[in-house]
Amino acid sequence: MRGMTEQPTRWTEATVHPDMWADPDGDPRNNEGPSPDGELGALEDCLTNFRLTLRMKCEGLDAEQLARRSVPPSTMSLLGLVRHLAEVERDWRNWITEGEPLPKLYGRRDADFDGAVAEQSVVEASFRDLAREQAATDATLAGFPDLGERVGPDRIAIRELLVHRVEEYARHCGHADLLRECVDGRVGQ
Repeated sequence: MRGMTEQPTRWTEATVHPDMWADPDGDPRNNEGPSPDGELGALEDCLTNFRLTLRMKCEGLDAEQLARRSVPPSTMSLLGLVRHLAEVERDWRNWITEGEPLPKLYGRRDADFDGAVAEQSVVEASFRDLAREQAATDATLAGFPDLGERVGPDRIAIRELLVHRVEEYARHCGHADLLRECVDGRVGQ
């Protein structure tokens, strides 16, 4: 493990554009053909790309690197972001459903970051949690094709929730850029 005062050398796997994460032919975020038609398709496409970006920023790292709080004094780590996004996916379902809210996945406030420890079992469980919560929220939202429909206790518009999801992932992908660069020096959008 490198010391916190040592800075890793910046690098990228991209050969075509040195400021990119991967070459265009190897980037899973590159869509074949035109962007999807319509507002819903555009929002879902953006969300899919940000979800892929988060996973890409975590690829190739071990449990210690994923759990490393590489930008002190922040409690953020790449693994903490994975856990946080699983938690907020679940919470978004609470925004749109009636009845008793789903319980927190990880417990008290900031437990998603505090519990992001360097254990392989925690890493695996966190990625399973994220995939499960994303799928559950996606399935719930699929039942609301009208983006203007207002749902849940606060009568939030489906459009507003979708935009908020894109914003949340986009913001945290920016954090992931910095966290990853501090962990091993890999750069790229």
